[in-house]
Amino acid sequence: MNVNDVHPPPVAVEVQPTGLVLTWAEGTTTQLRADALRTACRCGDCRRNAVAGRTAPVAAGLALVTVEAAGAYGLRLIFSDGHDRGIYPWSLMRDLEDLNR
Repeated sequence: MNVNDVHPPPVAVEVQPTGLVLTWAEGTTTQLRADALRTACRCGDCRRNAVAGRTAPVAAGLALVTVEAAGAYGLRLIFSDGHDRGIYPWSLMRDLEDLNR
């Protein structure tokens, strides 16, 4: 992990089946859909597939089941399709907000 990738965590994380709502210290919020988060997974398997030109289809009705802290730099997300390997740094989640527009 690059030290420049470390961002302060949000002040609040709301977990919903449809995704996450993150509230940052400056008062802004980031809403991230579960399907966008699943597509953006950076785990080893997902990265290997992306390099090989394969993308796993996201199941209709995909839900975010739960989240776990991944140190101070992000979250580990567990999805209804069983995928639970991706670590999502705060910096990535700030960048992913554009995917929801």
